[in-house]
Amino acid sequence: MIEKYLPLSESTYYILLILLEPLHGYGVMQKVEALTGGQVVIGPGTLYGAFSTLEKENLISVERIETRRKLYKLTEKGKEVLRCQFDRLEMMTENGRQFISRTNESHGGIHE
Repeated sequence: MIEKYLPLSESTYYILLILLEPLHGYGVMQKVEALTGGQVVIGPGTLYGAFSTLEKENLISVERIETRRKLYKLTEKGKEVLRCQFDRLEMMTENGRQFISRTNESHGGIHE
């Protein structure tokens, strides 16, 4: 069942990652940008569209509302999807390392 959510888009991955701690939308946008050194910037339209979808799929939920701001958090299902995506990324990275290493040894690879 979890596999239907994979692979996550880059934006969705970072949104779920940041929501391991409850946070409001603007805070999510700021933290994603800071964490990625500005490489990933999520605009309000993208973020709130993602929030809507993720909430409907029960990957995130509203933890509480503070002064008109909704604080979202990851659900257990959301944590499982994030874990599966993380494992997938680790596997892809390791596969890449091994392949590049073998290619470098035999054909000059990409690091020359």
